[in-house]
Amino acid sequence: MRIRLSALIVASLAVSAHARAAFARDDVLQHACYSPALLAGVPGEEKVSRGVHTYDAPIKIAGFTQAPPVPEALRGSIRRVDVPKGEKVIALTFDLCEQRGEIAGYDGRIFDYLREQGVKATFFAGGKWMVSHRARTEQLMTDPLFEVGNHTETHANLRLLNEAAIRQQVLAPQKAYEDARADLASKQCVAASPEDMRSIPAQPTLFRFPYGTCNPASLKAVNDAGMLAIQWDVATGDPDPHESAERIAAAMVNEAKPGSIIVNHANGRGWHTADALRIAIPKLKAKGYTFVTVSELMTMGKPVIKSECYDRKTGDVNRYDFLWALKKPLNASPKAGAKVAYTPLAAKKVAVKKNTKPVARAAGQSVN
Repeated sequence: MRIRLSALIVASLAVSAHARAAFARDDVLQHACYSPALLAGVPGEEKVSRGVHTYDAPIKIAGFTQAPPVPEALRGSIRRVDVPKGEKVIALTFDLCEQRGEIAGYDGRIFDYLREQGVKATFFAGGKWMVSHRARTEQLMTDPLFEVGNHTETHANLRLLNEAAIRQQVLAPQKAYEDARADLASKQCVAASPEDMRSIPAQPTLFRFPYGTCNPASLKAVNDAGMLAIQWDVATGDPDPHESAERIAAAMVNEAKPGSIIVNHANGRGWHTADALRIAIPKLKAKGYTFVTVSELMTMGKPVIKSECYDRKTGDVNRYDFLWALKKPLNASPKAGAKVAYTPLAAKKVAVKKNTKPVARAAGQSVN
């Protein structure tokens, strides 16, 4: 999708307000509300609890007011940003997915290391995840290094849903975020510096499609709700427990280029992501890269926008339409005696049923 420069400049104004707030933020609010001990990760917190239905009730969105629609020039699936020559910037992103019937994790090792290194990142959180992790969500809001995006309510494949279901999945995280922000604003620690709350967006302005799947109807719903659809151009395959930290790090270091958007997971399904970051971040810094949030990256160049979603090439996520129809739990833990959602063996079985060739590295992309 080609974008005229003049239209892009005008459209970028819709992004820049949030980005300017991100540039201007400091850690006053975070220090006022949270001690280092409260921010630190807790061993075991990254584990996914299955068979838990405490937070399964749909988030109520009746009467919720969505943000103004995204300008035409920024509508579509954003893969990366073409930045000016010499601008060695990349955006690290992490998905915080959570389906019904479970409570996903919070991998504190990832957040602790990013804070230790002063590395900015964008976290795409599910609405259900924000409800079950309210305290952690509010901590992320106060951190000037981080921004929070929308990753649907329960990690649904939106292109298989009707209009009403798409609306629920898209707007529920906006409401969950708004509720968490209101709770944060009511705390005594904010009373001394209420102006700092203004630097925290009223709603997420970024959205990520689960599984890398979308269609015109779901893209329109996201953009009409005032969010940019942010996908990626570097996928590490970190949901696959067989992907080592070294291989995940190699994907980040070797495949990233200026303006790249890298996808990982911080919800306990990035099996070796925390260790991989300790390898990759020093190497990327040594290559001259700096880390920015996605909103900041969007102000630095021309976004590469496609009319559809995919992992690495058009059509390579079509398998998830078939898997979703099976109505089986995705990305189940091998430690619990279950198979990973889409291992090479599973790919072969599906291929036999569909009379197609199995897709390489499918397991690594099972939970984006």
